[in-house]
Amino acid sequence: MGAEDRGFSHRAQALLKVAVSGEDSLSRASRISVVIPVLDEATQIGERLSELARFAFHEVIVVDGGSIDETRAIVRRFPDVLLVEAPRGRARQMNEGARRATGDVLLFLHADVSLPPDALSHIRGALARPGTAAGAFRTWTVADGDGPRPWWSSLLHLADLRSRYSRLPYGDQAIFLRREVFQSAGGFPEIPLMEDLAFSRNLSALGVVRTIPARVTVSGRRFIERPLYYTLLANVFPLLFRLGVPASVLAVAYGDVRGRGHRPSASASASARGAP
Repeated sequence: MGAEDRGFSHRAQALLKVAVSGEDSLSRASRISVVIPVLDEATQIGERLSELARFAFHEVIVVDGGSIDETRAIVRRFPDVLLVEAPRGRARQMNEGARRATGDVLLFLHADVSLPPDALSHIRGALARPGTAAGAFRTWTVADGDGPRPWWSSLLHLADLRSRYSRLPYGDQAIFLRREVFQSAGGFPEIPLMEDLAFSRNLSALGVVRTIPARVTVSGRRFIERPLYYTLLANVFPLLFRLGVPASVLAVAYGDVRGRGHRPSASASASARGAP
């Protein structure tokens, strides 16, 4: 059997697996591994890990891409969390986390995204539906902290409209799927930008990608810091990528408009909708 035939066989098997009965899907959804890519997320990661400790997840894996702040030291305070390292780049980091995971289901979570209290039931319910390749949550973007809000902070929710109507979820929507489907999709494409959108597009060829009605809470910190810039980035870059502009070209533009010397975090696309 040639390489092309083997690839077809692998994809055919995946298509069969996403069409299984609800009961079988639920049994395979019993162990959920959470994978969190981080880069200089000292202000967010402690709160996120404390929150996740209240869930009955199988494991939590934090994949660090070379942080120079206190991120790794904070993660080490949580003895039940596995800290691993990978080359910088959210796709590479998430793929490494998936490789280390031992659960049946993978949940990819950004450090500044908070799950709803009933996230587990939503995940299992979505994966129990026949034909489901993957799922994701809607988003609800909020301003951080207890201080005064800018007058335009309510406009943060305009960014959430996309999560309601797009059939291809972005990384800030906490994408989840069965391990074998992740493998059949080839993991996250290791491209400079828009790896989450490219990944969702690959998943849609394997089955239904469901956006469930529950919401994750997304930090609006980067929108508040640079509202005009991130509003443009959230809408223009994904559109250009869908129209065929290579991720490498968008990465150059992304770096130019950010300015030299700025080091973006691994979860920058929680605000930039696809940029690492």
